[in-house]
Amino acid sequence: MELPAWLNGLDVAVTVCDRLGVIVFMNAQAARTFAADGGKALLGKTLWACHPEAAQEKIRRLLATGAANSYTIEKNGVRKLIHQAPWSENGVLSGLVEFSIVIPSELPHFKRG
Repeated sequence: MELPAWLNGLDVAVTVCDRLGVIVFMNAQAARTFAADGGKALLGKTLWACHPEAAQEKIRRLLATGAANSYTIEKNGVRKLIHQAPWSENGVLSGLVEFSIVIPSELPHFKRG
């Protein structure tokens, strides 16, 4: 999968899978994030081996419906916002893209409008 080069410069982990859950793209930050699991060697592998059954079911549901999913996690004292969203090619649901963004422990919230 050919994506814009600027994606590698983002301080956000971006991982893309196809409709079968096969990883087709990881930016540099995603490769660093998942280095202990193989980093870029995960390209061409499925998401199923690295997710528990409950997460696999959720991912399969997202792939089937084209819905998005967002949540926060904390691991080793680092908080992250995870956003999983469908991506399409020529109007056809083609897979999911996951954005993993480190967030500070105190995050301002603004109400506008």
